[in-house]
Amino acid sequence: MTELIITNNEAEKRFETAVNGEIAYLEYMPAGQNIVLSHTEVPEALEGQGIGSQLVKEVLETVKRNDQKIIITCPFVAGYIKRHREYLDLVFGYKGQ
Repeated sequence: MTELIITNNEAEKRFETAVNGEIAYLEYMPAGQNIVLSHTEVPEALEGQGIGSQLVKEVLETVKRNDQKIIITCPFVAGYIKRHREYLDLVFGYKGQ
């Protein structure tokens, strides 16, 4: 799997990466100190290559570095966090167990 270059396109409010001329992205909305992760889009030509997962992971790492919390409305992000519980502490309101 190739290392992706992921950028924050603040004008479009999305983190994105270009692969073979296609753009995969994760849309967000600022929410005070937090960030709402609202929609992940991976073009059909790029599906099944782990690009969506790499995108989500890098966004979560960015959130962690920025000392933010996330609010999830995107099912793909929710599924990723369910499989990668080490990111649960980034979820706004999560108290740990």
